[in-house]
Amino acid sequence: MNYQPPHTKGRPSLAALPASSQETSEETPWPLSHFSGKLRAHIDRVAPTWVEGQLVEFNLRNGTAWMTLRDLEQEISFTAVAWRNVAGGLQTKGLAAGSRVVALVKPSLWEKTGRLSLVTQKMEPVGLGDLLARIERLKAALAAEGLFDEARKQPLPVLPRTIGVITGRNSDAKKDILRNVTARWSAAEFAVEEVATQGSMAPMEVAAALERLDARGEVDVVVIARGGGALEEVILPFSDERLIRAVAAANTPVVSAIGHEADRPLLDEVADVRASTPTGTAKLLVPDELRERENIAQSRVRMSQGLERRLAREAEWLESMRTRPALSFPEGMVQVRREDVRALRHRSLVSTQTAVDRAYDWVESTRSRVKALSPQSTLDRGYAVVQHQRQIVRRAQELQPGVEVRVMVSSGEFTAEVTDIDEEQTR
Repeated sequence: MNYQPPHTKGRPSLAALPASSQETSEETPWPLSHFSGKLRAHIDRVAPTWVEGQLVEFNLRNGTAWMTLRDLEQEISFTAVAWRNVAGGLQTKGLAAGSRVVALVKPSLWEKTGRLSLVTQKMEPVGLGDLLARIERLKAALAAEGLFDEARKQPLPVLPRTIGVITGRNSDAKKDILRNVTARWSAAEFAVEEVATQGSMAPMEVAAALERLDARGEVDVVVIARGGGALEEVILPFSDERLIRAVAAANTPVVSAIGHEADRPLLDEVADVRASTPTGTAKLLVPDELRERENIAQSRVRMSQGLERRLAREAEWLESMRTRPALSFPEGMVQVRREDVRALRHRSLVSTQTAVDRAYDWVESTRSRVKALSPQSTLDRGYAVVQHQRQIVRRAQELQPGVEVRVMVSSGEFTAEVTDIDEEQTR
């Protein structure tokens, strides 16, 4: 493609220009003035918008206010201008560089330089009461999410390996914490992150420092500290929502040490432990080494005394055991047991003999009853048993005269012949 600049072909008429930016090309570009006009027309369609920021510059010249408005959290700035009809009332509202404001602005493009500015139609300072009201609303919303619940708070370690400290650059709060903690525990180790603790960038820097310390495995607790100051310098940066959520998400216990007793920032609510001042933080972080050494010494003395008393009691018990008859004359125990065994043997023999005698008497008695009931006993009394053809004869009419029968008596038996039958006797 052989590109030729527009001036070599003659400036095209407006009717010949592409209608939209999507239709432009190397061969049919827009003149910069035409692009500037299009851009201004597009920007002019933007409706007036309320924005919030901080005035970093505020100059009144010839009745016009020239300002620079910067975002409260990020490095984003816009030039702002208030014409005479608006600028006259700004100074009466106490506005100056550093003020936090809300403004109704409409963007405007200065075509000759391509400079974008915000034409200010209204501007109001954000009062401290308004900021505190916002904090209260944020506090209620975060509390409803459970970020301040006691159940989610972590206990502090008994003796942390490394103490993370987030504080201002070369601040008194840092010096107080390091000095007091070291005075209580000389072996304490620190990981210090020096960041901005006031201003619009403070919440972001503190949250980033907390994230770095939280990622270090040797850091067992993190202290976010700041000394005293004006209410807006202390409360506002440490009530930022992003900082509060960063503390709630941290795995390492966090101690809030913001030196402001009258009002509490939201950091105090979400932190695992709150210290009233940076100076008092040392008591929460580490034990008193001198007192601990005294406690150890006292414990050693108590343990030694207790052991000595125990040994003395055991020695007395052994001595009393040695003087007992069972230990001084141990064979006596055997003698007593021998007599017991002898008595038990005698009792068992007597019991066995008695049982045998009772059994013998029972056998003899039973034998006498059996004998009394036997046929032989009947024969001994003079009776006889008569048999015919090996059958006992019970009735006389069972026999006939001349029949031979066998007669059994008490001692022996004999054969007889029936000669006569007395039928009358058998009836």
